[in-house]
Amino acid sequence: MKGRGRLDLSAIIGLGAGVALLLAAQVAGGGTLGALWQPSAALIVFGGTAVAVFVSYPMAVLRRTVTTLGQAMTARQMPAEPLLDRFFYYADLARRKGLLSLEDETSAAPDPFLRTALGLVVDGTNPKICRQILEIESNSLRDAAEQPAEVLETAAGFAPTLGILGAVLGLIHVMDNLTEPSRLGAGIAVAFVATVYGVAIANMLLLPLATKLRGLAHSAATSRDVVIEGAVALQEGLNPRLVDQKLRGFVAPGTIRKPRRSIA
Repeated sequence: MKGRGRLDLSAIIGLGAGVALLLAAQVAGGGTLGALWQPSAALIVFGGTAVAVFVSYPMAVLRRTVTTLGQAMTARQMPAEPLLDRFFYYADLARRKGLLSLEDETSAAPDPFLRTALGLVVDGTNPKICRQILEIESNSLRDAAEQPAEVLETAAGFAPTLGILGAVLGLIHVMDNLTEPSRLGAGIAVAFVATVYGVAIANMLLLPLATKLRGLAHSAATSRDVVIEGAVALQEGLNPRLVDQKLRGFVAPGTIRKPRRSIA
């Protein structure tokens, strides 16, 4: 249950600004941008991180992570209020025409989880069993949604360590060429740039993206909680105002909400 559409500008701006600040700091310190490009350091850090992640997770999880990263650039956290409006309507409709009147609403529901919940309501499922079924599915969806974030966090743990490995290899190169001063610079450059790569990719890319994915997973889980409580409220026969009162705790404090009216 996420809002999708246009690119999330905050994510794009944040990633772009991070790279720009790093490059600006290099130039401001009197360095050159070319000094930050070290193919051997990139191979060690980026290639090594990728290999470590491939060893850590099955291919299906990695494919899902790549797909989810694309969604993260367009997905937005969805507030719970639209669902409150929807369940107020469902409760009013059920009060006037009975729970079976929600059957047509089931196929029109915009989300598979909501369709499942309405289907259980229309079928007259026991509220306790309905809650159990929906909570199990919700937990499974949340675990699946958080796994890509876990992959990114794992990669963020590997990257700085591999940066240190690159630094050590660079220093070994320096030690091997102590008698050739003209070749010392290359080894020292690899040593320092590898560390920069590892720390930068972990803290400016991987961890922020993981945090964003966890936020989206949390938002979707909250929306599913609204659906679960709303479905149980419908089965309990609560009137629309009580359903609204029961669900409004899911709305963030300070959110402005329009007054609700029964359907004529």
